[in-house]
Amino acid sequence: MLQNFKAISLSYKKAPLDIRELIALDETSCRLFLQTLKSFIQASDILVLSTCNRTEVYYNADIDYSKDIVKLLGITKGIENISQYFDYFTILNEHDDAVQHLFDVSIGLESQVVGDMQISNQVKHAYQWTADNETAGPFLHRLMHTIFFTNKRVVQETSFRDGAASTSYAAIELIEELTTDISEPSILVVGLGEIGADVCRNLKDLGFKNVKISNRTQAKAKALAAECNMEVLPFEDIVQGMKAADVIISSVARETPFFTKEMVKRLDVLTFKFFIDLSVPRSVEQEVESVPGVLVYNIDTIQNKASEALQRRINSVPKVKEIIAESIDQFNDWSKEMIVSPTIHRLKNALEAIRQEEMDRYMKKLGPKEAKMMDSITKSMMQKIIKLPVLQLKAACKRGEAETLIDVLNDLFNLENQPTEANH
Repeated sequence: MLQNFKAISLSYKKAPLDIRELIALDETSCRLFLQTLKSFIQASDILVLSTCNRTEVYYNADIDYSKDIVKLLGITKGIENISQYFDYFTILNEHDDAVQHLFDVSIGLESQVVGDMQISNQVKHAYQWTADNETAGPFLHRLMHTIFFTNKRVVQETSFRDGAASTSYAAIELIEELTTDISEPSILVVGLGEIGADVCRNLKDLGFKNVKISNRTQAKAKALAAECNMEVLPFEDIVQGMKAADVIISSVARETPFFTKEMVKRLDVLTFKFFIDLSVPRSVEQEVESVPGVLVYNIDTIQNKASEALQRRINSVPKVKEIIAESIDQFNDWSKEMIVSPTIHRLKNALEAIRQEEMDRYMKKLGPKEAKMMDSITKSMMQKIIKLPVLQLKAACKRGEAETLIDVLNDLFNLENQPTEANH
């Protein structure tokens, strides 16, 4: 059973924000899309990952389904002619390339802010949705657990996750730059998803005092406000809060912009007002920046900051790549051994059948004690006999020569007629 892992990726490397936000999937859409893919493509493993930086599908199949996947994505998102965006996607049809890419994405090597801690949680959620939808086979389960173990090694053995150089932290550094001339900047955080909550925690850690937070779900806002010692602004009072704020940080999750030009025009801006939009799709309308005194920064304008933490992460990249390479080698050994696993089971069954047949010939002549001893001796003999062929098969796997040895064993022991499952 040869694996044919593939990936299709739309990311910030090729696709601008307006394309990414058009195609981005929330949790409900991801789950729905998994069900759609399960129904329409013949794949043994399917994983769908969608973040502000990327929307990706990983699957295990003999056929290249990339164009079908894009079409089905268009149906899920209600985009009639999604094929016009096909060139923005990167297609990885080589098994090793797709495995490498999933490792690099999951560990944070492919993030806009290298080593971003949020991506590992986002990958875990994607895997959970895959497990819930029963679109993961033994291959994908093993691959994901290998990735999670690799992530632990990276945390323990390198400085790759040191400091707080995440997207939310990059946003804080931008705030610091924008408000250099304001002694106590007034900050309003709207939307308290994962990134919004991270922003609040970073604001607290860096000593920002004049921070208000607002969220549709009041309970969530109150819990975070208690944690970060911040004031809750009722969602219906957003406009008043915007008037008082120097910086408005938005991570509102919705399909259409929440902050519109008409809304911002009513504020009668007298001094500079900065909007930092961390949402995909964007939650601040592009035209808002045409209002005098208003500046808008979106997810793509929040660049990597040359902070000490980020530099330590960059310096750790060679060691991280080394750990990933070791993990991939171990995973590939396991993956190759999956190919010979049925042959090993058949060989064990063939030898066990011979043992049982010979045992049956003599058991009636033996007492219970002798029978038990004979059973033990013959089992031990079988284990020693089978040990060398199994070791040779596994070694042949690593050399890429397993198929030849499988054919030889099949012919010698007539294994094609043996069941793959052990007889009990």
